[in-house]
Amino acid sequence: MGLFTVPEARAELARLRPVLDELVTVRADAAELVASLNPGGTPTELGGLPELKGAQARLDELMTTVQQTGAELKGFAPLLVDFPADLDGVPVLLCWLEGDPELAWYHRLDLGFAGRRPLT
Repeated sequence: MGLFTVPEARAELARLRPVLDELVTVRADAAELVASLNPGGTPTELGGLPELKGAQARLDELMTTVQQTGAELKGFAPLLVDFPADLDGVPVLLCWLEGDPELAWYHRLDLGFAGRRPLT
């Protein structure tokens, strides 16, 4: 896939928000199911092993949906989604972290998350 402009990445993130919101919900359900299936785990109304397998399959589908857009799913808990871009001739990743209200950060490829800076 190609590079995103900032407006394109923001529009793609807006389209992906329902997918990302569902990913967060299914991730939490899967964690609860795993905990309940561990020895001594507290039973959950969410179900058992079949429901866990279903949640895992749905997580795979949701993550694939994100990656098919050209975005890169870099983190799972918390979610971290990067959009390849070019700012003033410098290759960067436009960076959205779960909890961010909008796409407002970027970092150079060689710096990673630690080099996150606000978009101007």
